[in-house]
Amino acid sequence: MYVCSCFGITEQQVKQHSDSGRCTPRQIASACKAGTDCGSCVKRIQALLGRGDNRSTATRLERAGAEAVPSGAPAVIAPAALPEAPAVPALPQVPALPALPGVRAA
Repeated sequence: MYVCSCFGITEQQVKQHSDSGRCTPRQIASACKAGTDCGSCVKRIQALLGRGDNRSTATRLERAGAEAVPSGAPAVIAPAALPEAPAVPALPQVPALPALPGVRAA
């Protein structure tokens, strides 16, 4: 079955590229141009590479040291505490200009 109709790339060809070590959509694209024209096949290529399901996301999070996320549950990562912003010094006071003769203040 065709994955990329723009360049005539089949599922079998994507799997062959994957078996030879190309494991990201970008690497597949550089090998056979699939996904570089209209982009409608990129999600299918990701699915063939095993990158389109929740399990692969949970696995990547586990490798990064996060807690395991149940399949189908959204991954929520708590933001790190930010340091307090330094105080901004006050601007010096500028003396008022003297009034010019014959000019009214607005």
